[in-house]
Amino acid sequence: MLDFFPEAEKPVEIIPAKKLSARAAALYVAPGDHFQTRPVEELRLGFDGISGDFHAGATRRSGGREPWYARGTEMRNERQLSIVAADELAIVAGRMGLPEIKPEWIGANLVIEGVPHLSMLPAGTLLFFKDGVTLKVDAQNGPCRIAGRSIAENAGMADIEAGALLFPRMAKRLRGVVAWVEKPGTIRAGEEISARVPEQWIYQA
Repeated sequence: MLDFFPEAEKPVEIIPAKKLSARAAALYVAPGDHFQTRPVEELRLGFDGISGDFHAGATRRSGGREPWYARGTEMRNERQLSIVAADELAIVAGRMGLPEIKPEWIGANLVIEGVPHLSMLPAGTLLFFKDGVTLKVDAQNGPCRIAGRSIAENAGMADIEAGALLFPRMAKRLRGVVAWVEKPGTIRAGEEISARVPEQWIYQA
């Protein structure tokens, strides 16, 4: 007999939402026309991102990360801030044979401590800062050769091109996340953060 009512969908594993406590360990801004950042004591945020930062803007131009658009297409800027973790950068540095990778070399705006596996935070994670700012995580920040070249140059690697190519392989899923401003204000170094990780689900084979 035909089964007119097959299983509607495969089983789904639900991972409950959770809260994490963290801290803004260091802040950086990229003034001018280059993505490399410099340390600051506070970040002033509007709906278009960090005031005066290289990546500020309500919109941006598409690039290699968006092959579904013609390069240069105007689109919403979901990459207003680059967020990294010191422990993950240390792992990448070790893999590349370097004593360190400084956050500013790869254009980081915010170093967060207290969140295990920061780069694995899912899209939609909310970062509530004690003084009122809210950031929303959009996605993992995929490592690229541009950041790799910056590392190679700043670290004084003998072969700059080899270093540029090495970084994307060594930093996969360890390069942090990108986020955009949901609620503007000012972030200060050392500020407490409450992270709300949304409910997730995994489809079973």
